[in-house]
Amino acid sequence: MFDYAPAPESRAIVDIKPSYGLFIDGEFVDGHGHSFKTINPATEETLAEVAEADEADVDRAVKAARRAFRGWSRMPGKERAKYLYRIARIIQERSRELAVLESIDNGKPIKESRDVDVPIMAAHFFYHAGWADKLEYAGLGPNPQPLGVAAQVIPWNFPLLMLAWKIAPALACGNTVVLKPAETTPLTALLFAEICQQADLPPGVVNFVTGAGDTGQTLVSHPDVDKVAFTGSTAVGKAIARSIAGTDKKATLELGGKAANIVFDDAPIDQAIEGIVSGIFFNQGHVCCAGSRLLLQESIAEEAMAKLKRRMSTLRVGDPLDKNTDIGAINSAAQLARIRALAEIGEDEGAERWSPPCELPSSGYWFPPTVFTGVSQAHRIAREEIFGPVLSVLTFRTPAEAVEKANNTPYGLSAGVWTDKGSRILFMADKLRAGVVWANTFNKFDPASPFGGYKESGYGREGGRQGLAGYLKAGA
Repeated sequence: MFDYAPAPESRAIVDIKPSYGLFIDGEFVDGHGHSFKTINPATEETLAEVAEADEADVDRAVKAARRAFRGWSRMPGKERAKYLYRIARIIQERSRELAVLESIDNGKPIKESRDVDVPIMAAHFFYHAGWADKLEYAGLGPNPQPLGVAAQVIPWNFPLLMLAWKIAPALACGNTVVLKPAETTPLTALLFAEICQQADLPPGVVNFVTGAGDTGQTLVSHPDVDKVAFTGSTAVGKAIARSIAGTDKKATLELGGKAANIVFDDAPIDQAIEGIVSGIFFNQGHVCCAGSRLLLQESIAEEAMAKLKRRMSTLRVGDPLDKNTDIGAINSAAQLARIRALAEIGEDEGAERWSPPCELPSSGYWFPPTVFTGVSQAHRIAREEIFGPVLSVLTFRTPAEAVEKANNTPYGLSAGVWTDKGSRILFMADKLRAGVVWANTFNKFDPASPFGGYKESGYGREGGRQGLAGYLKAGA
């Protein structure tokens, strides 16, 4: 179950500097706030000291973006497209470097950052490069115009992927960007800043300010910001919505989730088991759209649980840089403490907890893949977003009951449906109050497909033609 085999040869691919500054107006500069450490969650070793941006630094970045906006927004779309295309090609060329650094800084398995995160990141820049000179055909009016300066705040679970989801459409539409990466995972954003330099992106078009929540709040509340794009917790999303209320700022908020993964008795069961495992244990469950609530039809519940436990017993927990690892390290001590606390609450409330035999190391942040049965809708583990490798199992008898239980949540980001009947898929997709409904698959993403939620999962869409709407306004 656990095989911790360090892979030092992979670490040699990246050059981690002892300290990092901010990236403003095309240059790396010192920050004026206190520096902070970024930690390798698999070993707890300090990777680097990172500058913290204070109010003056944020103001400087926003002003740089505003100056750059004048030229960038007037540049013909086909010329902007060349920059996005060039960035996409450099991402491909430096893909191994990006993937290794992502796994070191984040804790996710290298096979996920290598085969999922970085390729989809490049795909977003390729895709939006194609839109840059075709915005009048996006269905948003005959002459749509960019908003201006976009303040973007991204989370720690998919640092590179979230960066691409934010930056690529903003640049394609003619906006300029000031982005704040999460304080626990800033290194790949700063490596992307080097890619911007390598692509000869005009200074100020993309800027990075690093820091914690205060830096993010300073950025989104800056009076010269025209657009706020945030991915993260619902609590912070609500705070951002309150802070920009009454202003002219446009916002896209992609927040938490508690997705239902629904398996009917006619589903291809072995395929469904793989989808369940991918839905909750991919990226250690650090996924806003994770299928953290499994709804099994009663007639197959016993068989499905036996197969699921057997499959969970084959998952390999270990060094994120080992290509055989399935589940890496939890991103931070704080997140590990939250996962442990909610798992203990699940036991205290009467749910039955099971994990395969798993010996975890003494250093680093680790949590075994875990499943709870005997869960009711009143359990906290069925209501609250755990954001870890923890699955809650409920049962249902009829499609109507499945819909009722799936929708019984304040969230509405995603859902999964497993069945052999196309009519049932369409029925469920129509009834489920979720922004994304996967059918006989889970966690599949494409830059041409819009992503976003309802209710407390936020508003606005990212990706696809619909995602452009968040960065454009009607032309004169």
